[in-house]
Amino acid sequence: MQSVYIETTIPSYLAAHPSSLEPRAAHQRLTHEWWNTERHKFLLYSSLLVRQEASRGDPKAAQRRLDYLKGMAELEILPGVEQLESELIRLFQLPPRAATDAGHLAMAILHRIDYLLTWNCTHLANATLQKDLMQYCLYHQLHVPIVCTPETLSISNP
Repeated sequence: MQSVYIETTIPSYLAAHPSSLEPRAAHQRLTHEWWNTERHKFLLYSSLLVRQEASRGDPKAAQRRLDYLKGMAELEILPGVEQLESELIRLFQLPPRAATDAGHLAMAILHRIDYLLTWNCTHLANATLQKDLMQYCLYHQLHVPIVCTPETLSISNP
């Protein structure tokens, strides 16, 4: 069974009140559809980084986000995560506020997770980043996770 690292935007979209604004409303619908129909086809993982981000803000909203993470395996923060995170920040020229995004990616790389699922299309799920990530990982002989959104991650049933 293939593995998926659930990044913080996924429980955030699942737990949020329905938006009336597009594209957020469409992303919420797609996330709920993926959660209801596709998540059982994968091994799901999160991390302390995800739980820390999900627990910020309004306590009731935070609890709703954390409820979606219950029962999900939590990946250990391996030695080398911080160094790889720093290298990814430099490689992708990420602003300081996006350091955790690089941390999510480092976790998925070092744990050899197949997919990193996110709606963060600025710092994670974008084609230019994926190209640079692939080149970096191949050069350093690291695993290359596929960074994608719920819209693009599904397993077809025959």
